[in-house]
Amino acid sequence: MRGERLEVGIKSYEDLRVYQVGYKLALEVHKLTQNFPESEKYELGQQLRKAAVSIPLNIVEGYGRQSAKQEFKHFVRNALGSSNEVIVLLKLVEDLGYQETKALQKSYDELGKQLYQLRETWS
Repeated sequence: MRGERLEVGIKSYEDLRVYQVGYKLALEVHKLTQNFPESEKYELGQQLRKAAVSIPLNIVEGYGRQSAKQEFKHFVRNALGSSNEVIVLLKLVEDLGYQETKALQKSYDELGKQLYQLRETWS
């Protein structure tokens, strides 16, 4: 991630590693929520899915505005906030006894670090 620049070898948002990881993790979260109790599929499950999907969507929107450095950073910051939100929601899922989520929490923590690094090194 260090030094990843849109100008060098990046032809599409799909070439960004943070997008690829965020998209993959959103799919995992969606599958996880399918196993929730019916009462939580539309409460906690919906909120978790929305936060997880927000990450790749913010990356895509930021990529579309890459010519404006501050706008790109704004959307990366939004993606980072959503990543932190997902971690808290995954902790709730685990503490409520619905699923074990430590591996996903770790993956989102790593994604958050990558997003932070991208935002900080973007020039």
